[in-house]
Amino acid sequence: MTRYVAIGDSFTEGLGDGLPDGSERGWADLVAAGLAAAEGEPIQYANFAIRGRLLEPIVTEQLDAALALSPPPTLLSLNGGGNDMMRPGGDMNRLAAMTERAVQRCLEAGVRVVLLSGADPSDRLPFGSTMRRRGELLTDAVARFVPRYDITFVDVFHDREIRRAGYWSADRLHLNAAGHRRVAGLVLTALGHSTEAHVIDPGPAESRRVLAEARYYREHVLPWINRRLRGRSSGDNRTGKYTTWTDIVPA
Repeated sequence: MTRYVAIGDSFTEGLGDGLPDGSERGWADLVAAGLAAAEGEPIQYANFAIRGRLLEPIVTEQLDAALALSPPPTLLSLNGGGNDMMRPGGDMNRLAAMTERAVQRCLEAGVRVVLLSGADPSDRLPFGSTMRRRGELLTDAVARFVPRYDITFVDVFHDREIRRAGYWSADRLHLNAAGHRRVAGLVLTALGHSTEAHVIDPGPAESRRVLAEARYYREHVLPWINRRLRGRSSGDNRTGKYTTWTDIVPA
């Protein structure tokens, strides 16, 4: 039986893919459902990802908890570093080194690894050029060590389709339901399952008028700055959404 565990930040938690009951779904949940459908039998699934988390607690606290699951996981997905890139003075080589050590721990434990680079939000963000530069550095540093290991690497950062506005939430930082569907398709395809990555219709052009931009800064940018100034995180006092094995049955 496949036992799949996901670790990471808001990208893996599923922020932006909200369900009617107020919960978040996201690409990792969709991958779990896709694996169950492809294998034609139930799988077990856990997800320790928490919004706002920096990479270090992901590859220590979350990874410790994931590897301690009983029975142990057979497959683990890892993404992190996006929140680190938004802090001043981030060292992308240090982040890549932490990621590599996490991969080594998984392989030593006999766990198959799916490593993802996050989607690139920089086209529509304040200081987006800085985000893209750091994202390129981190993704390239990770890509350099990937060939040394028997792992699956899904480079979402360089997927140009997902950069389009229609895949992103109103905050321009997190994917929406369409974006999470696309990432799930990319992951399932990389794992050898015949799943096409989701593609949206072109739709109308995004409005970037002054009033819309002012509302965006008021509703999304300023609250983020306020949290940073207070040393707070959107993930404070939160836990992963599935911290024990959950059965996922074929749809």
